[in-house]
Amino acid sequence: MAGIQLSFACGLYDRMLPLYTGEVKPAGIDLNFIVLEDPRQIFDRMGGAQEFDLSEMSSSEYISRLAAERNGGPRCPFVALPVIASRVFRHSFIFVNRKRITSPKDLEGKKIGVPLYTMSAAIWIRGHLQTEYGVDLNTIRWIQGATNSGGSHGAPSVLPMARPVEIEINRSGRSLSDLMDAGEIDAIIGTDVPDAMRHNPDIVRLFPNYREVEKDFYRRTKIFPIMHIVAIRRDVHEKFPFVATSLFDAFLEAKAIALERMRFIGALRYMQPWLPADLDEIDEVFGGDPWPYGIEANRPTLEALLDNLYNQGVIPLRLAVEDLFVKTHEHAAR
Repeated sequence: MAGIQLSFACGLYDRMLPLYTGEVKPAGIDLNFIVLEDPRQIFDRMGGAQEFDLSEMSSSEYISRLAAERNGGPRCPFVALPVIASRVFRHSFIFVNRKRITSPKDLEGKKIGVPLYTMSAAIWIRGHLQTEYGVDLNTIRWIQGATNSGGSHGAPSVLPMARPVEIEINRSGRSLSDLMDAGEIDAIIGTDVPDAMRHNPDIVRLFPNYREVEKDFYRRTKIFPIMHIVAIRRDVHEKFPFVATSLFDAFLEAKAIALERMRFIGALRYMQPWLPADLDEIDEVFGGDPWPYGIEANRPTLEALLDNLYNQGVIPLRLAVEDLFVKTHEHAAR
């Protein structure tokens, strides 16, 4: 018997590939996997016109909508699963002019470019700077625009800030990278490496030893920053409430297959020359699974994300972790 037809927009990540190939099929669902490699396009299309039944979704954008609803605003059009479509350590995404900035505290009082002030990556980076290094974020002048092209970073449906922040929109027609190359801004945070870093030796990472910094951060905090979760249109979930558990089970199965295949090193699945050493490191640092799904395995990360969103004035009230996701049997997640 055919299942219900659901469209799913997501990047073709290793942990999602078995769903795309049909090797994993969610019970009762015929999943139309729409591959879109630009997450910003997915967020804009899902957040604006709700084009898909479910999709990869910015964690900060989803939580912002949910917090606005809890604060008396419009109903959030989505529910979410505790499935992590993307997570990235972000210490390596702070780029500075080394003649002006040599330590995190040097960022105070400077002009810093950011693609989108409310994007998840920027939320995490500012959180690191504030909580780990004592940087006073209120002293910074934020310049918002695309990193390596003129104009804006996509066309997001961003809610107003809960507390005002001085954000200057880059209307120069030049990229943030160009502005940094010309010395007009002092640093860039976000998701992309600025093009100017390839030819300007003064543009460097604030943490050149970021791998060790990030490993130490994880060991101390158990935080592996979450960027994207999986959102389901609320009307779809209300009409077919079984889809939450069915999809969660399928995402778990697909991830388990990806981990197993990554561990076959007779022939390297990825163009990662030292993959065997990386796998050893995954075992040593993460206990074998660097990418857990479910609430409890991600609680320290989710608590930190909620703290950052509230402390930075992005959301009007501090939500509980349990508020974020629809019910599944996620307690069995691995």
